[in-house]
Amino acid sequence: MIDWRRVEELREEIGADGFVEVADMFLDEAEQAVRALQSGLSGADLEGQLHFLKGSALNLGLSELAAICQDGERRAAAGQPGPIDVQQVVAVYQTSRTQLLERLATDSAA
Repeated sequence: MIDWRRVEELREEIGADGFVEVADMFLDEAEQAVRALQSGLSGADLEGQLHFLKGSALNLGLSELAAICQDGERRAAAGQPGPIDVQQVVAVYQTSRTQLLERLATDSAA
């Protein structure tokens, strides 16, 4: 679900404090994107939100979220029939968020 190697690489690149700041910013912006997805976006708006989530997730190591968003983004861009499983995106985001926050709390307590 999370590429912890990528998380550690990013933490090393920008430092522990910078990483916490980036993670907090991602989570705040991702919450907004998830709410937008839940509101029933379609077309370019849906594609745009999925693209944002995919890119941010890749940077932060949230590999499963990135893969799901990439699939949805491709389907939205191609105008493929059938709904994007927004609930799956939301569920994977929430699980990834919880795991990341737990790890951050554990790391900062150490």
